Amino acid sequence: MEDYKNLTSNAIGFCLLPSELIQNILLHLTLPEIMAMKLVNRSMACVISDQSFVRECNLRSKSTTWLFVYKKRWLRDAILQGFSDQSTRWFKIAIADLLKSLISPGEDFFFLTASGNIFLFVCNTRQDVIAVNLVSKTVKRIPASPLGPRGTSSWRRSGMKLLATGSDHFRFLFAELVDNRPVLYEYSSEIDTWTSAEARENVGITPRASYDREVDYIYLNVRNGPHESIVMAVESQSNDVPVILRLRFNGGEHGTRQQTVMADRLHVYGDGHMVIVRSNSVGNVKARVRMVNGIEIWGLGPNAAHWEYISKLPSDIVKKISKPYGVMMGCLEKSGGRIKIVLVSNYGCLWEIIWLSYDIGMDYWTWFPLPDCKMEGLNMAGIGFSRGLTLS
Repeated sequence: MEDYKNLTSNAIGFCLLPSELIQNILLHLTLPEIMAMKLVNRSMACVISDQSFVRECNLRSKSTTWLFVYKKRWLRDAILQGFSDQSTRWFKIAIADLLKSLISPGEDFFFLTASGNIFLFVCNTRQDVIAVNLVSKTVKRIPASPLGPRGTSSWRRSGMKLLATGSDHFRFLFAELVDNRPVLYEYSSEIDTWTSAEARENVGITPRASYDREVDYIYLNVRNGPHESIVMAVESQSNDVPVILRLRFNGGEHGTRQQTVMADRLHVYGDGHMVIVRSNSVGNVKARVRMVNGIEIWGLGPNAAHWEYISKLPSDIVKKISKPYGVMMGCLEKSGGRIKIVLVSNYGCLWEIIWLSYDIGMDYWTWFPLPDCKMEGLNMAGIGFSRGLTLS
């Protein structure tokens, strides 16, 4: 009780400071911390709701990148946690209470993707997609796509893209092969409708010419193979028919011997790029334990006809992140002139999360050491990046 009195007293004392000083202090906090402060009392909520503060906070937070991890025990105890490139700890996001309004007890949910304040979850039981706005706390069930209900296994991370287009609106795109034809499907929350368009072959068109300007094209992977990838290029600001790019890959020989065994490398795709994680076996071969010995980034080559080598993770960082693992998965996203990569591995029931970032203009790699997010005894139910979280 004494601790509670001290906490209340400190909160009241803080609120007595000039509002300009309070706002300046709050701007040094992350968005979840600011949102939590809003619940302290009416005076604090009034300070944080001030439009000049909201504008300044949104301006700063739009450049912040967040990594989100959705973890759970089987059919219960689901937790969404976030870690930003500006923070030093994980934040718990109160997502379970929001989902309760649309789901029944025992339904199995997975985290699909996020953009800005919008998060998408898929329900394996009902095979539908739920959109959640963390700030406005609105929850919406998205109508089934023209392909019908889809469970978790039907969604490919590199083949979909979520774009927040306003305070509570978004576009959700995904590419799929239908009767061996590449088709783009797009949902708009503004009109609550799906549209579709069959892509055409890339004849005399070179989307690579402006691929550094990420606002020009959205890249969706239709099919990924060891020697060729089929990527759909969608003009983000027009209704032109999407274009198919067929990108060849020769295996790569940059700084290491050419790898001919697929088990020696993991390919991660997204936003017109490919990350190759090279590894080697350690210890007993039957145990299937591996360690990372190199990571490369590849992008669209000339005339968008093949994958082109861009950069390799420096050896000193490789040594820091390389640990034994049994299985590994990953995702990547390009935004703000950077390529963000997250790799998740498991070894002996222990989870390891690696966050890397590559600055394209500076040709510079950064490793973000992550504190333990307490995954022991839990299952990974989704992971992804988001950028542009705002107060409104």
